[in-house]
Amino acid sequence: MIAPSAYLLLSAILFGIGVVGVVARKNILIILMSVELMLNGVNVAFVAAGSYLGDTAGGVFAFMVMTVAAAEAAVGLALLIALYRLKETIDITELTVLKW
Repeated sequence: MIAPSAYLLLSAILFGIGVVGVVARKNILIILMSVELMLNGVNVAFVAAGSYLGDTAGGVFAFMVMTVAAAEAAVGLALLIALYRLKETIDITELTVLKW
């Protein structure tokens, strides 16, 4: 059996890669994928904690995070398509739609 600390380390690595992707990239699609990676890192931590404690709450929380991730992906991609149609770019440095 693998120790829970290994799963938490994997979770931290996934979350860290996601944070670096959000901070360092200028492409909206890469940023959305990085947010999904961060949410998956949190899911691994929830499932690992639930498995270690012998409780189903970790799986329930992971399921709720997955529903939020699905909604975020749908709304994020819809906004991405709308912005691309308006500005013909997905580079966040060139997007000034929300500025007055």
